[in-house]
Amino acid sequence: MRRYELTDNEWERIEHHFPGKKPGTPGRPPTPARTKLNGLVWIARSGAPWRDMPERYGSWETVYTFFRELLENGVLVSIFAELNIDADMQDIGLDSTTVRVHQHAAGAKKGAISPKSGVPAEG
Repeated sequence: MRRYELTDNEWERIEHHFPGKKPGTPGRPPTPARTKLNGLVWIARSGAPWRDMPERYGSWETVYTFFRELLENGVLVSIFAELNIDADMQDIGLDSTTVRVHQHAAGAKKGAISPKSGVPAEG
C-alpha cells in the first residue's frame, strides 16, 4: 500500500458503493473504482492540484469526473459517514498558530499612515 491510499479494510467496507462494469458491455474497460478513489484520496490528503496527480491513478480528468459524480449522487457523503464510524482520531493535529500578513499584502493603500508609528507606509 502506498502513502495516501485506502487500506484493504477501508476498501472492503465501502466497495459495495461501486458496482463493477457488467460483462459483455462494449467499450474500453474502465479504470477500477478503487484506483480512482485512491487518486481522489491522494488529492485530498496531499493538497496538490488535480493536474499534479500521479499517473498511476489514471487521467486526472477521469478522477475529477468520478469525484463530481460521487458528490452529486451523495455517495461521497455516505462513504465518509461509513469510514468515520470507527475513526480512532489518533492522527488529528490541532494548532493555534497565528499568521499575520504584512500591511502591503493585506490591501493597505499606498502612502497610508501606519497606525503604530504614524509614519507613511513605504510604497
